[in-house]
Amino acid sequence: MKILLHKIIHLIVLLISHIGLVLFPYSVAERIKLFKRQIYTYWLAPNFRKFGKLSMIHYPVCLLGCKYISIGEKVGIGTRSVITAWDNYEGDTFSPEITIGNNVWIGDESHITVINSVKIGNNVLMGKKITITDNSHGNNTLEEVNTAPNKRQLYSKGPVIIEDNVWIGDKATILPGVHIGYGAVIAANTVVTKDVPTMAIVGGNPARLIKIIE
Repeated sequence: MKILLHKIIHLIVLLISHIGLVLFPYSVAERIKLFKRQIYTYWLAPNFRKFGKLSMIHYPVCLLGCKYISIGEKVGIGTRSVITAWDNYEGDTFSPEITIGNNVWIGDESHITVINSVKIGNNVLMGKKITITDNSHGNNTLEEVNTAPNKRQLYSKGPVIIEDNVWIGDKATILPGVHIGYGAVIAANTVVTKDVPTMAIVGGNPARLIKIIE
C-alpha cells in the first residue's frame, strides 16, 4: 500500500511540474530574475561615487560607504557579497577608496573591506567567497590582547592592487599590502600575503609560486 501511495504522489508531483513548466517556463523565471536584478541595481547605483554602464548587482548584497566606491562598466557583483568602505571605526577616521575597473566579475558571497585603498583592474575574474582586505583588527601587539578583537583599532599595512586580467579562484584571500601583477592566476583557497609577479600562477597557504606563464 505504501509503495502504491508513493507512486501516486510521485505521479502527481510530475504532473504538477509539467503543468508548471508549460504555464511558467524556466526562461520566464530567468527573465523575471533579470528584471529583479535590474531594479535592484538601479536602486543602488546612485549611491556610488561612480557606477558604469551595463554593470549589475545581484540581490541581495551588503554595502557600506558607497560614496567611496567607483565601479566601471560591465561589472557584476554576485549575490550575498559584502563590500565595505569604512570611514570611521571605534573613534578613528579613515579615507577609504575602492576602485573596480571594467568587465570585472566578483563571485557570490565575496567580501571586500577597506579603510585605505583597494584597486581592481580591468577584466578581473573572481570566483565565489573571495576575501580582499587592506586592514585587520589591531596590529597583533601584546597591549591589544586584553581588548576584544572587534574593539581593537583597525590597522592597514597598505593598499591592495590587482592589475588587469587577473583570475582569482574560489575562496582565495588577498591580505593587506599585496600587489598582484598583470595576468596572474590565484588558485582556489590560496592565501596571498605577499606581492604576486606578472603572469605568475600561485597557490597554497601562504601563496607560493607554481610557475610563470610563458
